[in-house]
Formats: sequence, C-alpha cells, structure tokens
Amino acid sequence: MKNYFLAVLLVVGVASVSQAQKYRTAAGIRLGGNEFGATVQQKILEKSTLEGIALVGAREYSGTVLFQQHFPILGKRFNYYLGGGGHIGNFKDSGVFTGLDAVLGVEYKVNGLPILLSADVKPALHFNHEDWVNLATGISIRYVILPDKKENKKIWPFSKQEVEEEKAGWPFGKKKEEPPKKNTWPFGKKEEPAPEPEKKIDLKKIFKKQEN
Repeated sequence: MKNYFLAVLLVVGVASVSQAQKYRTAAGIRLGGNEFGATVQQKILEKSTLEGIALVGAREYSGTVLFQQHFPILGKRFNYYLGGGGHIGNFKDSGVFTGLDAVLGVEYKVNGLPILLSADVKPALHFNHEDWVNLATGISIRYVILPDKKENKKIWPFSKQEVEEEKAGWPFGKKKEEPPKKNTWPFGKKEEPAPEPEKKIDLKKIFKKQEN
C-alpha cells in the first residue's frame, strides 16, 4: 500500500510540472503502522518548514518536532524533503521516553485544491524504550490553512520601475497630452495684422465744396 502510494505521487508529479500554490501553514492527519495522529506544518523560511506530529498507538503516545528542508523535483508542486528533530512520549510499560529522529519524504500539492499529500520514512533512536531503534513510515494528508502570499508579476526587471514610469508618462507610459501651442513666425504661420476699417466717402461734403 505504501509503495503504491509513493508510485502514484511520482506519476502525478511527472504529469504536473507547473508551479503550485505555496503554503505557509497546513494541518491534517498522519497514518503510519499501528499509530495515527495529527500533523501541523509551518513554513519558517523560503524552503524550510517545522512539522509537529502527535501520534497515538496501542501501547504509547508521543510528540515529535522536525525541521525539514525542501527541494523541488519537478517545479514547485512536487518536491522531496529531509531533516531531523526529536521526540518525547510515554510508553505503557516503561514510562516516559525521549529520542532523536530523521526524516526523508516526498510531498505533492494537489493542483487547484488546498490539499497537501506526503509520504516519508522516519528512523528514530529511542531512550528508555524497549525498542532502541525504530524505522517508521507514514502518510500525511494536510489541508492548507494559510497559503503563501502570491508574487506580483514583474514585467520590468527592476521591480516597480515600470509602474512608476507609466505614471510619469512618455516614453515608458502613455504620452501626456499637452495643450496646443500657437504657431508664431518664422517657425509657424506668420500672424497677419487685423485689416483696417474701410473709409466711407461722404458725397454731401464733396457737393458742398463744389458749390462754394
């Protein structure tokens, strides 16, 4: 069953190489062997997460904290991760126990859904436990509670340069329209002086002068 699930993850990852929605916080359930429980994963760096696991079994219960470094395989949707941490728990026969953990797994973000699937191998070294060494495997199904912030597409290589230049106007944005200027000579049309008013001829005055 576990090998089949890993094969399905690999096939789906090969078929989907586009970028996925990033996540900051995801929580869900974990199944592994005779144990089951809850898992919470929190992004702390660009490619690093902290995972907290609480498991309950037939004879024990435990809590584990793991630091994980993620590496993309085919885009950001499908990746593998590795890391380590520690655990503390209580065993029915011997009481409190502690230990160290390592983890190696694969992770797939379902396209279009806030679902995160993962499968891993988690070897552990126990102290004050009947099994000093344990090699556990598990499958986790998480719901993306808080997605990562989406990155704005940057056309201009210098971040906000294009937006600022577009607001500033031509030549990087829309050319600002300026009011038309009056053409003046000699670079434009020569302005002609206004015509003088026509003088009217008074015929009465002319006849009076001839009579005198």
